[in-house]
Amino acid sequence: MKFDLSNLRGDLAGGLTAGIVALPLALAFGVASGLGPMAGLYGAIVLGFFASLFGGTPSQISGPTGPMVVVMAGLFASLSGDATLILTAVMLAGVIQIAFGVLGLGQYIRLVPYPVISGFMTGIGAIIIILQMGRMVGGEPPSGTIAAIGYLPTALSSINWMALALGAGTLAIVYTWPAKFGKIIPGPLVALIIGTIVSLIVGGAPVLGDIPSGLPTLHLPVFSSDQWVLIVEAAIILAVLGAIDSLLTSLVADNMTRTRHESNRELVGQGIGNTFAGLLGGIGGAGATMRTVVNIRSGGQTKISGMTHSLVLLAIVLGLGPMASNIPHAVLAGILVKVGLDIIDWRYLKRAHKGPRWDLILMVLVLGLTVFVDLITAVAAGVVLAALAFVREVAQLQINELKPAMAGEGTPEEAELLKQAKGRVSLFSFGGPMSFGAAADLGHHVRERAPKGSQVLILDFSRVPKIDVSAAMAVETIATDALGSGRSLVISGANDDIKEVLKGLLSEYQEITLADNQISALKKALKEINPSSNDDDNLADDPALRPAST
Repeated sequence: MKFDLSNLRGDLAGGLTAGIVALPLALAFGVASGLGPMAGLYGAIVLGFFASLFGGTPSQISGPTGPMVVVMAGLFASLSGDATLILTAVMLAGVIQIAFGVLGLGQYIRLVPYPVISGFMTGIGAIIIILQMGRMVGGEPPSGTIAAIGYLPTALSSINWMALALGAGTLAIVYTWPAKFGKIIPGPLVALIIGTIVSLIVGGAPVLGDIPSGLPTLHLPVFSSDQWVLIVEAAIILAVLGAIDSLLTSLVADNMTRTRHESNRELVGQGIGNTFAGLLGGIGGAGATMRTVVNIRSGGQTKISGMTHSLVLLAIVLGLGPMASNIPHAVLAGILVKVGLDIIDWRYLKRAHKGPRWDLILMVLVLGLTVFVDLITAVAAGVVLAALAFVREVAQLQINELKPAMAGEGTPEEAELLKQAKGRVSLFSFGGPMSFGAAADLGHHVRERAPKGSQVLILDFSRVPKIDVSAAMAVETIATDALGSGRSLVISGANDDIKEVLKGLLSEYQEITLADNQISALKKALKEINPSSNDDDNLADDPALRPAST
């Protein structure tokens, strides 16, 4: 594997800065997951290293992220804190992500509509804030969102004022820390240091307590016979969520570096990283937007920067345990509340009322499902509803285009032939791929819009590249109605693929006349209503395409 050393100085600077930024976040995410601060650091180290080494976004920094930690926290509660089973889910999620990349699914995962992503990310931000509010006032809230909301009255009735002061002070520091100083030492790290020192001097606030230091131990996967369904479900959620989160961050990196990432390779890298993270006792993660932005702004451009970020964290971990044990929970909670507020899509929320109403409804629906149901249901429901709405919109456009051609329309020759027909020929021209969305209404609209005096019905497929089974069955309905009412049916401009589908599915196929184009179809129609006509209507046709009965 080749390494680009042309930007070595910038990569080392970017990796060092990203590592410092990642430190307080990794600790906070580890605590929020339920597995402890060192699990967050191990996840940042292992995932960050392997995702950079094997991934497809050179400047991306990977590690524990808000969306992934929300799932981890829920899994921790469901599995009663069984670390072995939780880490098994992380490993399985990594394997699933590798499969996503190998199967080339990266390009499809990015097709999630923006309102779904907005509602999903806003919901995750809200969950993070809800889960940390109890710790901000010195309590110990449960893992579930609804349970955490129910715990708030209890927490507020017995506020630890020192914890509240530390949490509020943390928020004040991270929001007011000057940007010019942030390039040297990030605000969250300053808040972590100051909050810990104040806590040591004054005391009274809950702290992390004893934390092991040193290198991680190996955790082999274990499947419990009565919990495997829950583990597999969580692994799928982690895999899909991590893939979406990582590829969105990859797009941010592309915009900043004017490069293009490799989606499938990135998924393989994330999968390898998460697999090893689980093996070594780390929580799952994904591409981290803020850390990636910091890396790029500090000069990082290649995979060396991400690997450097991991090595910086590793060096800190080897001697961090005794110091980290004194970090107050409220300080980490304050850092996570800031993370949650940053995840919320304020940019869209401020302008949502000016956009399409359906998109706003979809966003709110996904937001609600994310907070009060679960993440996979929210994304699945959002994608399905968005897809159905899009299909319906395209179908409506196809139906709106479907109207009988009037005399005087089209080319001069077509206009003249329509004029000669004197309303006895109805010509309908379809546009674009005929989808199942429009199929249900095709027969109804043709039947309603065809003039009552017409004797020949022409369906023009010149602008249709393909049809599906639903559309073919709709054409059969049109054919049955036309032939049943004594009309003749002519299909023009159909390509070979469409003819093959119609021939295989239409029982009335032998009673339909085929024509190469609209001119030929109109000539055939005129001869049908006026058999004495001497017009040569065969010049433009392929004789082999016309059934023998016609």
